[in-house]
Amino acid sequence: MNPSLPYIATRAAISRRKFLRGAGIVLSLPLLESMTPAFAGSKPDDVTATPGGKPRRMLGICNNLGLLPDQFFPETSGRDYTPSPYLGLLADHRRDFTVFSGVWHPDVDGGHPADNCFLTAAPHPGSAGFRNTISLDQYISERIGHLTRFPSLTLGVNVQQGVRSLSWTGAGVLIPCEEKAADVFRRLFLQGTPEETEAQLRQLETGRSILDAVAGQARSLQRSVGARDRDRLDQYLTSVRDLEQRMQMAREWERQPKPKVDAPVPLDPASPKAYMDKVRLMYDLARLAFETDSTRSISLLLDSVNSPAIEFGDVKTTDGYHNLSHHGRSQEKLAQLKAIDEWHMKLLGDLFSQLKSVTEDGEPLLERTMILYGSNLGNANTHVTTNLPVLLAGGGFDHGQHLAFDTVHNYPLPNLFVSMLQRMGLETDRFASASGAMRGLQMT
Repeated sequence: MNPSLPYIATRAAISRRKFLRGAGIVLSLPLLESMTPAFAGSKPDDVTATPGGKPRRMLGICNNLGLLPDQFFPETSGRDYTPSPYLGLLADHRRDFTVFSGVWHPDVDGGHPADNCFLTAAPHPGSAGFRNTISLDQYISERIGHLTRFPSLTLGVNVQQGVRSLSWTGAGVLIPCEEKAADVFRRLFLQGTPEETEAQLRQLETGRSILDAVAGQARSLQRSVGARDRDRLDQYLTSVRDLEQRMQMAREWERQPKPKVDAPVPLDPASPKAYMDKVRLMYDLARLAFETDSTRSISLLLDSVNSPAIEFGDVKTTDGYHNLSHHGRSQEKLAQLKAIDEWHMKLLGDLFSQLKSVTEDGEPLLERTMILYGSNLGNANTHVTTNLPVLLAGGGFDHGQHLAFDTVHNYPLPNLFVSMLQRMGLETDRFASASGAMRGLQMT
């Protein structure tokens, strides 16, 4: 075809009714994906062994307003680095984490929209027609999610629903964040009545019937569309087949007892101002989920952009979190941001301590749990998406160092994702824009 000539359609147009029916097929997929039920107890007999032997887990946390750079990044590098003020608050865990500087997601720009790409590294999120790609947690979930009752958890604090999430499917569909800790806890640990179990099984059967119907319609639609649309429908049908397998596994899990924990149902704060209390609850849920092997892949979006003036401890901020981040070097705003950031570090340190205090087969749970903490913004005041503040704790790596890369010509952060996937026992040397595994980070 001559590209200089205008495109002329020679195929008969699809009727509006048929098009809408096809569009309905595409729109049904996110709803069907949410049918996968929650969490783990004892394992069904046909669950396969963990890749690489030991169970490995991943918690990806993004604070979408980041941290004050001069308080976070150390001025020296290597294993003898001098801790920055913020990292000094994690001094008890110095040998349990690695801090990175000079890293970024190549071509992930656009300021605030970049939070949706923190675990995907899909380029140009602020551009027209942007389509996201699969997130790290879902990549893991697709490959080992069958080992636990719930393939993954997508959690959030004060999230602008329908707009932001860290979790995205292979088809680029947003997975909504769950924000009510009490609801997640109930799904994790509270056993339903026999009648409720049977009702859930009936819902799963209904879901399978819907999948059969939409798959049939999609195959019919394939015969009347062009090659590009056929490719997209092939991708969709592959997703349907994968989902059918997940729903079959869900049926097996539904009759398994849920684990019991020595913890009460959490009480969700009524106000978004209780931001730090919400963060603490989500950290507690993640720990319990990993401790009971209910899931091995969790994402947590701390939507600071969508948070009001917050209250914690003796601190009450005078402005919304987002407005504070545009501090303009105001000493009053900087002092409040520093107090917020320090509290984040304190909660993170508490999470490390709790995971170190729990053992699995004689090994601290932190050694089997990778905690990725960072932001999509290198500096929220200027909206830059370079030199991202990132640290990785636990998971069986040789930590205790500051890996400092070029802060002008940044090193790809997806290389860290490759290292994490390899530590999960997944054989890959590619993820998004990665050029290989993370240089300087070794497994133990």
